Amino acid sequence: MEIRTLLIDDEDLARQEMRYLLAAFPDVRVLDEATNAADALAKINRYRPDLIFLDINMPGRSGFELLSDLDESPQVVFVTAYDEYAVRAFETNALDYLLKPVRPERLEKTIATVRANLTRPAEPEAAAGSSNYQLRPDSLVFIKDGEKCYFVRLSDIFLFESEDNYVRVYFGSEKPMHRKSLNLLLEKLPPDLFFRANRSQIINLSYITGIEPFFNGALRVTLRGGMRVEISVRRAGEFRERLSL
Repeated sequence: MEIRTLLIDDEDLARQEMRYLLAAFPDVRVLDEATNAADALAKINRYRPDLIFLDINMPGRSGFELLSDLDESPQVVFVTAYDEYAVRAFETNALDYLLKPVRPERLEKTIATVRANLTRPAEPEAAAGSSNYQLRPDSLVFIKDGEKCYFVRLSDIFLFESEDNYVRVYFGSEKPMHRKSLNLLLEKLPPDLFFRANRSQIINLSYITGIEPFFNGALRVTLRGGMRVEISVRRAGEFRERLSL
């Protein structure tokens, strides 16, 4: 399988060196390069790469800030000269972390990890680069909440909850804030997996363990872990239809 790759680094020599090192791996195809976060954002949306090699400390916006702008994250390998970022990078569950100058034997281990972790899903229905495509259950979502950063697979999120202009995202025992609005998220989420339960909450249908009648024709569902969410009267009919109740 070809691994479609993008190099993101503000240093010309660093990108040239990475191209040279990656030439040893025939299944890795470098699609393009980007020199800053804005350039990288446009090219990620254009190419939808499988993998990015990402410098953290760039002029303007950092690599972490770039990731927070993406609806869906590719696999990420951080490449930086600053080892102070190592712990933070791995807190995000990035695929790997390479310290400059990159050693060939270390890169070989990274590519082996990429091959083991990367399974390319079907292409979205919308054309590449379109803002109207929908995320897939196995899409990776990057969330930056203060100093904490997370990569989380969409199917592992069981609840989105609106709080002012932000959304609290529930997965595992975590519930960080995401800076996108609930309405914007709903446009991207796969409708066969997620359902708008009420004005402020979207639930993952696969996490439902129980359904019971609630006040005035509303319903109440119990999610894995015990959390309860009300399906509003306005949404209850569509919910019953979706679940063939």
